[in-house]
Amino acid sequence: MSGVDPQTLAIYGQKAADYSEIHHGDETDRRLSAFIDLLPAGGAVLDLGCGPGWAAARMRDAGFQVAAMDACPEMAQVAADRYGLRVRVAPFTALNDVAAHDGVWAHFSLLHAPRAALPGHFAALHRALRPGGRLFVAMKLGEGEGRDKLGRLYTYVGVDELRGLLTDAGFTIEGQEIARTMGFDGTPGESAFLTARRD
Repeated sequence: MSGVDPQTLAIYGQKAADYSEIHHGDETDRRLSAFIDLLPAGGAVLDLGCGPGWAAARMRDAGFQVAAMDACPEMAQVAADRYGLRVRVAPFTALNDVAAHDGVWAHFSLLHAPRAALPGHFAALHRALRPGGRLFVAMKLGEGEGRDKLGRLYTYVGVDELRGLLTDAGFTIEGQEIARTMGFDGTPGESAFLTARRD
């Protein structure tokens, strides 16, 4: 699949069942609840890089029309088996929706895209949202690219860089949080959580 690192995709395929057992914690629940509160009741939401489907299922159960998308077939199968979700198996480059969603949840997914591709992905997300729609994005902070202990490829960003990517794509940033996080490979770090609006 274009734009997907094969090694990263293979690792997620091998670890799909284990990854699905993670409890993302109270802070993640709080962030998802806050995102849900910004959306119109019954609106359309895209979970971009949905993984095993926990957030998509939560939003569906809250009454939203949820589209789930992930490049990993094994993750899509876990989401189907555990939550009854239908996941579109496709890379970020396949997103071509236009004014289709009231919200996009991109929780630690775009960090697996190459840095050079990020402006195009954020532009595509801007097009995919309806006017007034909200984007939530979480990324690991740092510089450059690198693989974690499991071999997954990451693109690390700075806060100003991420804010610039969003504003350059046409978003207005509404909220920002920086917090310590623990990776699936057991490595601690800092992450940025931003909420932005499509005007």
